[in-house]
Amino acid sequence: MAFKTAEELAKERLARIEAAINLEEPDRVPYSGVGGDVIAAYAGITQYEYCFDYEKTREAIVKFHKDFPCDWSFAAGFTGVGIPPLSFAFAEYPDVVMATGAALYGTVHDILADKCTRYPGRELDVVCSPQFIGGTFMQPEEYDQLIEDPVTFLAETILPRVCRNLETPQKAMTAMVRLGIESQRLFAFVLGVTRDLEELGFPSIPFTLGYAPLDLIGDGLRDEVNLMLDLKRYPEKVKMACKALIEPIMQAGLASKSIGVKLAFIPLHLNEYLSPKLYKEFYWPYLKEVILRFLDEGIKSFVFFEGRHDAHLETILELPKGWGIAYFEKTDVRKAKKLLEGHTCVMGGVPVSLIVSGTPEKIDAYVKNLLDEVKPGGGFILAPSVGIAPKDTPLENISALIEAVEKYGKY
Repeated sequence: MAFKTAEELAKERLARIEAAINLEEPDRVPYSGVGGDVIAAYAGITQYEYCFDYEKTREAIVKFHKDFPCDWSFAAGFTGVGIPPLSFAFAEYPDVVMATGAALYGTVHDILADKCTRYPGRELDVVCSPQFIGGTFMQPEEYDQLIEDPVTFLAETILPRVCRNLETPQKAMTAMVRLGIESQRLFAFVLGVTRDLEELGFPSIPFTLGYAPLDLIGDGLRDEVNLMLDLKRYPEKVKMACKALIEPIMQAGLASKSIGVKLAFIPLHLNEYLSPKLYKEFYWPYLKEVILRFLDEGIKSFVFFEGRHDAHLETILELPKGWGIAYFEKTDVRKAKKLLEGHTCVMGGVPVSLIVSGTPEKIDAYVKNLLDEVKPGGGFILAPSVGIAPKDTPLENISALIEAVEKYGKY
């Protein structure tokens, strides 16, 4: 076999991914690999180092991807957990949005002293993964303020409640100067990892972040339990708030359009917990508008349908053909592919539990059977059910998954 240069590999992988997104058959089913805790473990560093030491994290990501290649990796963009209101509080300032949008790292947690996340070496043991815990930062009587001017409300009322180091003007000025300085290191880190991966033959696919408005309220303002009660107690206020949040979500999402983003990543959180009636009333109309507005800007959406999305699958058909990627966690991709074939690119299919507790033989057989069903017609990307694998994931299982895609994924 002729040796391929990194540039040739990247071009081949990008063409494979783009064909799937465009509902076509590439040369082979694209594979999006695992990441998370297993990367740090493979490099022999702690989660604390992975979340706070840029150089060690960069080296760990490169080492893992060199030995366990895939077609598409998100490792450079997700090394921590975010603070939901942060970017949207600066929606009117695109340069600030870009600086705060990359704030998925432990150093930002230190600078802002936020209450909604926990990090290893801080609130958690050094071997633990970072966690998002949320909190209640808005009272129901404040819906009117959110509706009237969401950006000002998030910036001036919510962020000082979420972040201890924004509680007073002096602390806030100090923290924001430090965050501005740190953002340069963050950008250098992300850019460095991207370049390193390009040298290994991985394509660079820049993406922006989107949000379902109801999730933003649940994650960053009211918490999920209170929000579920709000749907019954203040239904019209919740709907008006969702509508009001669309504009800052779009402003923040489009802030990085100038760098050529073609995808908007939108992870969903409350979808699994809503009945079809509540989903169609409070969730889907506003998420749908976000997706359509991104599409109008030439940006397809990459939606992670967390949990089991079976009850809401058919609503996806309300979107235009080729709108983007539907990445499923617990929904059977066989069922999703059958319903959405020729309309939506489907992604997922391999339970993380199988990668963690299975054997190479079981993984090989599983991938063969799965691809026999979902490969025909194209428009499919094979991926783990979630992209974060535990630190004790057997490496031979990851290798078996890569080999199975190569063996059974060819068209």
